[in-house]
Amino acid sequence: QVQLVESGGGLVQAGDSLRLSCAASGRTFSGYAMGWFRQAPGKEREFVAAISWSGGMTYYADSVKGRFTISRDNAKNMVYLQMTSLKPEDTAIYYCATPKRQVWSYIPSEYDYWGQGTQVTVSS
Repeated sequence: QVQLVESGGGLVQAGDSLRLSCAASGRTFSGYAMGWFRQAPGKEREFVAAISWSGGMTYYADSVKGRFTISRDNAKNMVYLQMTSLKPEDTAIYYCATPKRQVWSYIPSEYDYWGQGTQVTVSS
């Protein structure tokens, strides 16, 4: 059974940085893409960033491009989201996720396993 556990969220001020972590277990971590998504109150879950199984490919939502960096450590079964220049509109619950199949996607419905989420709040 695949399990994903996020950590690192918190309350920060606009312009600050934060690093989210996601610990994965339950299957061969290195064989699958990983993604970060977020959901703000009253809004649909949206894509933030994705990274390929090897880490060789990354993809970002336009809203975070240049400010967020996704990375992974396959030896530790970890994926990270380094967030800089945070804005109040980045406030959301952040989730890491991974698909059941070996696909490369930014579409939430193509991700099958999800963590419980970690809250990020950015004050102005």
